[in-house]
Amino acid sequence: MKIKIKKLHPDAVIPKYANHGDAGMDVFAISKKETDKFIEYGTGLAFEVPEGYVMLIFARSSVTNKDLMLKNSVGVLDSGYRGELVMRFNKIGDEEYTIGDKIGQIFVLPFPTVEFQESETLSESSRGKGGFGSTGNK
Repeated sequence: MKIKIKKLHPDAVIPKYANHGDAGMDVFAISKKETDKFIEYGTGLAFEVPEGYVMLIFARSSVTNKDLMLKNSVGVLDSGYRGELVMRFNKIGDEEYTIGDKIGQIFVLPFPTVEFQESETLSESSRGKGGFGSTGNK
């Protein structure tokens, strides 16, 4: 699959897979905006995600070594968005990313178009109405 990407800044780094078989591609910080509520890192990149696909943006596992938490847990970049991919983090301490660091991972996935059908009944399942922890703690 080919996806159009636009560099909005000359220092922007085109994402690529780090290893054969990786599912996600790393994105890099090229700018930083900090307020008393968050730190926002810009990637300097805009994407043309095809219709029927979505780009999901996750924090990298290295975020566990930083005092940061991605504000929305998982970002969603829809096919109609053409602005810069930015990642906003809550700052919970002093350790943070610097310009040039890998700050996240992107995944491009297809998704179905869903139409809900209202019903008075639902089929039975083995879990039933079991909620949090209903499958056990083992």
